[in-house]
Amino acid sequence: MAKKNYSDEFKKQILKECQEVGNTALVARRHEISKHTVYSWQKKAKKNGSIEPLPKDAKKRLKEVKKRLQDVSTENDQLKKLLADKELELAILRELRDKTDPQ
Repeated sequence: MAKKNYSDEFKKQILKECQEVGNTALVARRHEISKHTVYSWQKKAKKNGSIEPLPKDAKKRLKEVKKRLQDVSTENDQLKKLLADKELELAILRELRDKTDPQ
C-alpha cells in the first residue's frame, strides 16, 4: 500500500478532533485513516509538543522553540485563570449551600 503524505494542518485537525471526541479509532475510521497512523501522530505530538518539525537551522530552531514556549506559557496562564474562576464559583456555591441548608 502506498504511503500517503498528510499536511500538518490536516494532522492538527485530526488530533484536535480526537481530543474532542475522546475516541481515536472512531475519528480514524471516520476519515478513513489507519488508527495506527493517528496514534503515531499523537505520540509524536506528545514527544515534540507539536506535529510540525523544528527547523534545521540553529537560529530558526531557537526562535521556534521560544515561540512554542511562549504559546504554552500563555495557554498555561489562561488555564490557571480558568481554574481559579471555577474554584471561586465552587466556594461561593458551597457557601450558599451551607447558608440555606445548615446541618
